[in-house]
Formats: sequence, structure tokens, C-alpha cells
Amino acid sequence: TIGELKRLEKEVKKKEDKKTVIDIESVLKDKSKYEIEVDETREPLNIVFIGHVDSGKSTICGGLLLWTGKVDMNELRKLELEAKEKNRESWYLAYLMDINEEEKAKGKTVEVGRATFELQTKRFTILDAPGHKNYVPNMIQGAAQADVACLVISAKAGEFESGFDKGGQTREHAMLARSLGVTELIILVNKMDEGSVNWSKARFDEIKGKLGPFLQKACGYDIEKNVKWIPISGLLGINIKDKLDAKVCDWYKGDPLLTIFDNLPVPARDRNAAIRIPVLDKLKDQGAIYVLGKVENGTVHPGITIYY
Repeated sequence: TIGELKRLEKEVKKKEDKKTVIDIESVLKDKSKYEIEVDETREPLNIVFIGHVDSGKSTICGGLLLWTGKVDMNELRKLELEAKEKNRESWYLAYLMDINEEEKAKGKTVEVGRATFELQTKRFTILDAPGHKNYVPNMIQGAAQADVACLVISAKAGEFESGFDKGGQTREHAMLARSLGVTELIILVNKMDEGSVNWSKARFDEIKGKLGPFLQKACGYDIEKNVKWIPISGLLGINIKDKLDAKVCDWYKGDPLLTIFDNLPVPARDRNAAIRIPVLDKLKDQGAIYVLGKVENGTVHPGITIYY
């Protein structure tokens, strides 16, 4: 009967879909049959940039790509011309991360931008999360993939206050990052070169004095152990790659941002454990479903079948 045929078809499909047992040890030993090579000389680390809208997150991310040699200079010149045509000359670095027309036109990050670069001991994936309150779900998607968060604060008069006051995204982003398991936090006090600020230690200390207690009490961060504070100018690249010149700022004695990045601790990951991938997003293309997530444990290789 038709019912019996359908039942048999289901039984056959169940056998075809039977779970494949994978010997992880043999996979790790026999890497020659896989075309994809992984750089094992540098440890991987994911960093998400979070914070209130217009604090300079995308500009800093674009600058990191420029100062680590990941940007084609011809492409950069095209972006500079494009930004000038839109009367947004200071946005050209942000265009390296905000690539769709809506983001460029409005100057607001909508989707989580992704890019990679390498330093001496680590290879980084940077995630540029949106700062506008309308796109908090996208910010959560970025923070869920991160090992470390950079909370970007604008030192410009009134801008820190608008982000930190009730309803501002500085508070919400810090709390969300902590609740999503991000324990390492770097506070980037940006726009320190602004005329009204001019690398003022008093302004830096004011921000630190207001934000620090909130991070400790409301978010649960260990301020002494897991929170770092760095004054920078994202647009000019000051205190990003090179040590801060005493002629510019004589009170900050710490390392520049990239040096701090290279010395960050890497969370333990067991490649021999069961595969664990929190699925953050999915898309369908040509009949196939693709999922986006971060491998927390285990090993993934071409041809593997993952069940959930």
C-alpha cells in the first residue's frame, strides 16, 4: 500500500542518516588529505567592539586593518574619495567595515562587520558590533562570538554622558557582553585628540571614575584583573600601534593597543572534546542551509557531519 511504501522510505532514510562516528585522533594526525591549512603558530582570538552609537568603533576597526597591513592602498584611496563625495571625509576608515550602502549613507553600523589580522603571537577576528539601540540583537550576535570585548567610549564633551546615562548603549552593551560570557574587557577612551579634551587626564579619570564602579557592581567585572583602560585617537591612530608620545600625552605610561592585544590570555579550548558550536545565525543559498557560529570545543574538518 501507499502507506507501507512511505513507511519503508522513512526507514531507508533513517539508515542513510545514521550518525557517523569520527575518530578525532586520526583526523588530527592525518592532516595531509585536507586542503585547508590552519596557522598553528599563532593562537586564535575573537574581539568584539561594542559601545554607544558614534563612539568610533568602525573607524577603530578599519584603522586596525590599515595599521596591520591588511588594506590595499588603492582600495583605501577609493574609499577616501567616496567618503569625500558624501561629505563624510572622516568616515573613510569606517567604510572598511561598514560595506553596505545603508550603513555608508547613515553612518551607522547595522550588521556585525568581520575582519581578520595577525600579530606576532596571535591571529585575530575582529567583530564590529552596531551601537544603535535598534540593532541590539545584532550586537548580541557579535558578542556571543567573542573572547574579549573592547568597549569604546567617546571622550568628547557630552558624548560619554549620552552613552552612559539611562537609556544609553554603553551600559546595556557592557552588561550584555558580561552575561554572554565575555570576561576580558578593554575600555578604549576614544577621541582624546578632540579640541575640548586634548588628552586631558582629568577627563580620562572622570570617565574611569564613573564607569568603573558600574562595571564592577552592575556587570560583575573584576576591575583589577580583567579590565584595561587605554586613551586613544582612533581616527589618527594614536596609541594604537606605536607607544604614546610623551609630547602628546605625558601621563599615560602603558602599552599601545596592539601590544595589549598580543599579550591577551587565550581561553582554553579542547580540540579532542565533543564538538560544541553555538549557532548564532543561518542563511539559505541554492537550496543549502548554512549556519554561523563559533567553535567552542572539538574539531571541525571538511566532510564532517554534525548533529544537533
